[in-house]
Amino acid sequence: MDVVVPFSPTDPKSRLSPVLTARERREFARVLLEDVLSALAATAGIPEPTVLSTAALEVDPGVPVRVDDRALTPAVNDALASSSDPVAVVMADLALATPAALSRLFAPDADVVLAPGRRVGTNAIVARHPAFRVDYHGASFLDHRAAAASVGADVAVVDSHRLATDVDEPADLVEVLAHGEGAAADWLRDHGFEVGERADGTVHARRHES
Repeated sequence: MDVVVPFSPTDPKSRLSPVLTARERREFARVLLEDVLSALAATAGIPEPTVLSTAALEVDPGVPVRVDDRALTPAVNDALASSSDPVAVVMADLALATPAALSRLFAPDADVVLAPGRRVGTNAIVARHPAFRVDYHGASFLDHRAAAASVGADVAVVDSHRLATDVDEPADLVEVLAHGEGAAADWLRDHGFEVGERADGTVHARRHES
């Protein structure tokens, strides 16, 4: 099996710009990536992942990086088409991913395994069917399920809060603070973030004034 982790180091996480500067977003994106790589490395029975980066990138020694400056969909589809082995695709911003959660992704023997995001995107895939291809967009989980059916692939869906939580918007940060066990949660706390409660009882990620 090939395991790829797509990553864009250039102006990442733009939707976090209301709460993080450009430099902070770059730092935080790298920390998220490192958490995902660490979780994958600790997951039994899977090979070392390859980072599929849109630009040159230095990561921990021994972690291979493949540079492909195309958009996410064509880059991942090329990885699928060029491999004779099953391919797993795990997004680089799954701040709550743990080896136990990732083991659930790799456990089913279905042709296609999908881990949907909380907003109906697709956060992780295992593709064993050679004809399956991706199409990433807002509600991609629904299309990926249909795409699998269109090529005769059976589908397993992994219902996991940890794999469903990707970090794109300020509202997502509270999930990292509340449930995160890795460096991303530590990074947020080190930069003044904490779980806060509004007057209406809803929770959010609140940042201390420096």
